Amino acid sequence: MSASSALPPLFADWFARRGWAPRRHQLEMVAAAQAGAHALLVAPTGGGKTLAGFLPTLMELAERGPRPESGPGSGVHTLYLSPLKALTVDVERNLMTPIREIGLNIHVESRTGDTGVSRRQRQRESPPDILLTTPEQLALFLAWEGARSFFADLHCIILDEVHAIWNGKRGDLLNLGLVRLQTFAPAMRRVALSATVDDPDKIAAWLGPCIPPPQGEGDREAVEGGRGATPPHHASHGPLPPVGGGWDGVRVVTGDPGAPPVVEVLVSQGRVPWAGHTGQHAMPEVYEAIVRAGLTLVFVNTRWQAEFVFQQLWAINDRDLAIALHHGSLAAEQRRKVEAAMARGDLRAVVCTSTLDLGIDWGDVDLVIQLAAPKGASRLVQRIGRANHRLDEPSRALLVPASRFELLECQAAREAVEANAFDRDPGQVGALDALAQHIMGCACSEPFTLEALHAEITTAAPYRDLAYAAFEEVVDLVATGGYALRTYDRFARIVRDREGNWRVRDAKTAQRHRMNVGAIVTAATLNVRVASRRAGGKALMGGRKVGEAEEHYFEQMSPGDTFVFAGQVWAFQGIVGLDALVSPAQDKEPKIPSWGGAKFPLSTSLADRVREMIEDRDHWRVLPPDVQEWLEAQEQRSRIPGREALLVETFDRGSRHFLVAYPFEGRIAHQTLAMLLTRRLDRAGVGPLGFVVTDYALAIWSVRSMADLDLDALFEPDMLGDDLESWLDESFMMKRTFKACALISGLIERRQPGAEKTGRQVTFSTDLIYDVLRRHQPDHLLLRIARADAAAGLLDVARLGQLLTRIRGRIDHAALEQPSPFSVPVLVQIGRERVDGGGAAEMILEASGLMFDEEALVAEVMG
Repeated sequence: MSASSALPPLFADWFARRGWAPRRHQLEMVAAAQAGAHALLVAPTGGGKTLAGFLPTLMELAERGPRPESGPGSGVHTLYLSPLKALTVDVERNLMTPIREIGLNIHVESRTGDTGVSRRQRQRESPPDILLTTPEQLALFLAWEGARSFFADLHCIILDEVHAIWNGKRGDLLNLGLVRLQTFAPAMRRVALSATVDDPDKIAAWLGPCIPPPQGEGDREAVEGGRGATPPHHASHGPLPPVGGGWDGVRVVTGDPGAPPVVEVLVSQGRVPWAGHTGQHAMPEVYEAIVRAGLTLVFVNTRWQAEFVFQQLWAINDRDLAIALHHGSLAAEQRRKVEAAMARGDLRAVVCTSTLDLGIDWGDVDLVIQLAAPKGASRLVQRIGRANHRLDEPSRALLVPASRFELLECQAAREAVEANAFDRDPGQVGALDALAQHIMGCACSEPFTLEALHAEITTAAPYRDLAYAAFEEVVDLVATGGYALRTYDRFARIVRDREGNWRVRDAKTAQRHRMNVGAIVTAATLNVRVASRRAGGKALMGGRKVGEAEEHYFEQMSPGDTFVFAGQVWAFQGIVGLDALVSPAQDKEPKIPSWGGAKFPLSTSLADRVREMIEDRDHWRVLPPDVQEWLEAQEQRSRIPGREALLVETFDRGSRHFLVAYPFEGRIAHQTLAMLLTRRLDRAGVGPLGFVVTDYALAIWSVRSMADLDLDALFEPDMLGDDLESWLDESFMMKRTFKACALISGLIERRQPGAEKTGRQVTFSTDLIYDVLRRHQPDHLLLRIARADAAAGLLDVARLGQLLTRIRGRIDHAALEQPSPFSVPVLVQIGRERVDGGGAAEMILEASGLMFDEEALVAEVMG
């Protein structure tokens, strides 16, 4: 029997007309659907994952016949969720092709934050067969009255690019949404799709509904906060059980591998810079690669870098190639114009960030360029997958390292891609601030009892061991704000009625909740608008929206300051409400070049590969000659770091004394380590003056020599105990993290009917509450959540703890007469950036006497 004969004739004929044959994994997904099973599909880009996910739905709807106008069968049949709005729109466009060519009577619509109000209202009253949306829109749907009846006909939910969404608070909120939908539609199938999953069983365990433990076992431990290894804001959790053991089993379907990608590393003019992060030195070669290729995507890691690279390419664009810019801070209209131009084939290159990372099929992308190191193998695979989109033909990618350490990282990422080795994802237990938001959404939709909702929530994988006492504490947070805040009426958001059911306090409270759903907390932004004068010519007003940028970025500006944004240079005029007003600048050289955008952390698995490459001298032969020379010079003048050890160099320079260490654990872990080290050095009387970090190294300078210190004691893991606790108590990071937790839990609302708080207003509100809780209820649930979040995210304590355990007794100290070759990239950063933090870390770096000229320093260390 042929593969196509396993499909209904209508679909088999369509495959034949296309000259295709259904792939094995597509047929296995059909078989899983026919068996009523949940399924996870892991298949390479270009293998037809999206079609595989939708094929059972299309077949079911084709068999259904005409859709009833009302009653059973008239609601949404399949709900598709993607982590990106652009991906939702792209899937809608591509899904219509088989529907149109087969002649199916199926109604498909998308719904994102950009969807108009009238269309949203129509979708609620007359839902499509297939609704394409985002996790945030699902949370909003579930907070509406009538959500149960709206989703009663739901047969299937498809989670695309699940690897990008399952972990973290966004994934927690999504998983809670899954169990809510399963309650509304018990026969609903869960389907997840991805091309880059390191451990499919782990994702499958997250995807499938959990069978609750026997009565009483879920109460075995209440949340105490901060004892032992248990995170302070969660009930006790063990490792995830295997798929099918205590879970409603999920079928894992694996696609056949495609053609391996062709990945090259660009060495500009045969040399690699010692330091840097922009890749400016290689811009002519990048431009020539664009000239030789068809459509090229130039990926960078920050929005500022996207603006910088776009300007650099336009400056040398002597062939007038159509080059566009795409990142998340641009106005939605401008992003859509770029996406439409890509789809039409009107562009030769797009400089972009993670907004185009995921599985958008632009068809004719010929080349992907990663400018600067990718920071993770999985991210690189995702970006490479944007090229070609044909499974049997190789995608082409060009990596452009900005420095020598980045060259090592690019080579390690290239080898990881060749080995099909993705980044490891540790997973997490369910966050209780996300749970608070979900509980509030349930109350907005319909009344609930504690017992029934707790039973439902514990079928969600991240919350399967949630103790009843911990659940009650979260409900109390939503109902009163907690003990210290219960006298404030505004924190009472849900109430208990005479029947013992919990419900939303009133319609206004429900409206405010719906305006603030979601678990993505970004830096406060201002709309960037072109300024114009009001009648009379006095006051400024905002006109056309150019995009959005972080509020704190504009706080450093004065009227007239120039900066780059949306591909051109603007002059800042002032701030009015939530708008930063700008005008086109006459001066084409921006005064303030730096602008926001978060940096990706260096993945643990890629860091391991870099350390292994450095230690293995035979591996050096694959590297460029000047990088080999650099490694050899490091070996001669200092030491080569061992994979499991920590190299620490000390040397004097003028009246300052330096300690440089090479953990290769990423900027976040290094910054935390440096903060804690400066505390210990201060107690030892060494007089630390400051520090600077990169993804690969950290440097501390002091008044007194550090050459005779007991380094084993200095790096003792116990610094993660009292040292960390006392530093956290002083640190601004706790307030910063508390603000995010307060927003996610709904304790503080940024958006209200007819108004939106500025970032300063939100910070003022959360800082005030934080101080009240610290003073009157230091064990408040949100404080415990914030403490754990700071340790896990902003500080990367778990990774730092693994580092300190690994290097215990393995510190390799090199006392040097002068800086080493490896120290150059981190030393030249001194004076170029300010490191935020508490205590010693909050000092502004004193540039006097500490500025290192890169050219002179290179000559010195290589002399």
